[in-house]
Amino acid sequence: MQTDQSSQRAITRLCIQCGLFLLQHGAESALVEELSTRLGIALGMDSVESLISSNAIVLTTIKDGQCLTSTRKNSDHGINMHVVTEIQHIVIMTEHKLLDAKDVGKRFALVKPLRYPRWLVTLMVGLSCACFCKLNNGGWDGAFITLCASSVAMYVRLLLANRHMHPQINFCITAFVATTVSGLMLTLPAFVHSSTVSMAASVLLLVPGFPLINAVADMFKGHINTGLARWAIASLLTLATCIGVVMAMTLWGLRGWM
Repeated sequence: MQTDQSSQRAITRLCIQCGLFLLQHGAESALVEELSTRLGIALGMDSVESLISSNAIVLTTIKDGQCLTSTRKNSDHGINMHVVTEIQHIVIMTEHKLLDAKDVGKRFALVKPLRYPRWLVTLMVGLSCACFCKLNNGGWDGAFITLCASSVAMYVRLLLANRHMHPQINFCITAFVATTVSGLMLTLPAFVHSSTVSMAASVLLLVPGFPLINAVADMFKGHINTGLARWAIASLLTLATCIGVVMAMTLWGLRGWM
């Protein structure tokens, strides 16, 4: 009996660690619930029940009528689909009997978020925003302005994130920098006739698309509370971005986007 309880306790910890990994790195609630349940059943549990919120996860495993419940606090580690993919691979391998509980624990200990070099992220984000400007009739000059402004803004955003700046403050400052750089470049003689689309395109890196998609997915799949919480967070990030844009335009007297 003690051996069975010890085994169930270890599996419960693995299941909730699985769910916590997914929740911390941006997975939708349905996926968190599904994978933690599949892992528990693959490791021999009769049933796995979980309750997911925006800042915590509660999970219960049931084996031969014995229930064990564990709770973990959730802290946002940023969106990282590499971690989500790694956890999915581990669960699938466990279902195919290629891993046991000890192997799963070792694999979990090796899961680390994939981080691209800062210069590469800055360059690619700048190019993507510049392409959006060009596709929306911003011209090559507008695309160049967007490339410069969004690259500088993305560098500032990564720098602030590395110093654990509050996300809302981070977004506000980043929006201020992007609007300032693009707006002041538009006042230069070489770009005085450039499209103001570049100003709007330079802050596209701050659109919280992934949280909004997850919020809608959660609400459609029955996780109303988590979906509303994610929607509220995304809305606050959008509000912080708007404040940064308005501050820059007011301070420097910049012309509008249209």
